[in-house]
Amino acid sequence: MTTIPSVISWPLFGISNEGTLDYAKDDQSVREVMRNILLTNPGERLMRPEFGAGLLEFIHQPNNETTRNLIANVVSKALSQWETRVVVDQVQVTPEPKSLTDIQIMIYYHMRHSNKPELFSLSMNLSV
Repeated sequence: MTTIPSVISWPLFGISNEGTLDYAKDDQSVREVMRNILLTNPGERLMRPEFGAGLLEFIHQPNNETTRNLIANVVSKALSQWETRVVVDQVQVTPEPKSLTDIQIMIYYHMRHSNKPELFSLSMNLSV
């Protein structure tokens, strides 16, 4: 049986009731790191200029199938490169039915130490 690693990571949430530093843990840690990767533009981070997916670069792009496919590819590539604790199974980018500019990014993944399917979703407005 594989032991499940206990992982702590950024961001720091403050001080716990026990007086220790309170970090994101386990699944919450993975989700925070995924969000960080997706919203960081390459070149933004010191000493790691290639880090990030650069999703914000898609703002002001048309909400069409080509743009959504490009976003799905960028998300999949960035998460596979920078978040090695997960295996990305599928990325779906769909338009919001009630908005011309909103999209929903759904990332289906599982942790490397588990086959339990997980879902991380992110909404984005392409007109901001």
